[in-house]
Amino acid sequence: MNQAIPLAHKRAICYSGFRDGQSPDAGVFPSPAEIASDFEILQGHWDALRLYACDVHTERVLAVIREQGFAFKVMLGAYIAAEISNPNCPWGGEYPVSVLRDNKRSNQAELERAVALANEYPDIVDVVSAGNEATVDWTDHLVSPDAVTDYVAYLQRHVAQPVTFCENYVPWLGKLDALAEQVDLISIHTYPVWEYKTIDEALAYTKENYAAVAERYPDKQVIITEAGWATASNGRGIPPENVGEFYQKRYLEALHKWSSEQGVVVYVFEAFDENWKGSDHPLEPEKHWGLYRADRQPKLAAG
Repeated sequence: MNQAIPLAHKRAICYSGFRDGQSPDAGVFPSPAEIASDFEILQGHWDALRLYACDVHTERVLAVIREQGFAFKVMLGAYIAAEISNPNCPWGGEYPVSVLRDNKRSNQAELERAVALANEYPDIVDVVSAGNEATVDWTDHLVSPDAVTDYVAYLQRHVAQPVTFCENYVPWLGKLDALAEQVDLISIHTYPVWEYKTIDEALAYTKENYAAVAERYPDKQVIITEAGWATASNGRGIPPENVGEFYQKRYLEALHKWSSEQGVVVYVFEAFDENWKGSDHPLEPEKHWGLYRADRQPKLAAG
């Protein structure tokens, strides 16, 4: 394991700079000028960013921070693809054996890129994650907990920063006990609105999710690497009456107050709406988690 110094409380947010017409799937990435424009919006409000993959976007983000003197710290994420087919995934998680074999090779290459970037930018990257939502029952990129544990250990051998793995809170309540022993800190996701909680139930449910994991692993720092509130929904997984800008603002204000008082590190999901995500329906909830719209206009919670 790497350094045991606790991660200090900070104002943190998940950042993906893809604008309309751009996406990682299409291989069209935000330019350095577009990233710098985003950072002009975010600076002064946020201290740290969470990134999800070691790709062109992340390379440009780190270079812009260094070259233009932005003060952000970065959680660097390695995106690991499916190594196991998952028939439980509602939107398709089954793959030919050849694809799974290729994914395992590409995952190792992704980890190698994470090592290179973490070591190139030690003054900016303060945490490294070995993956995102790859062990939860519904994921379309399922990886075994044993494999993730090995990936964490690999990163710990090659980087100085603390290493984590970002996952929904549920797998941490038993499935990931061995992984919890390996990571330097535990990163959970909590989304009350995805679990049909109303705004009146939201903060209490978040605190309940956090406490359940923290009490299970009293010797580990637990942080929240995704928590947020959607501002639109077509009803797919989230009742439309439970979302909106007023609800987002109310939840995030309560979340910030609690996390500041308790010293809990929380990465808000997310900075900007991403219209490339999910289905083609304009009210698809996956598109509407940003504090800013895709055109960079602020929502109420950005104020």
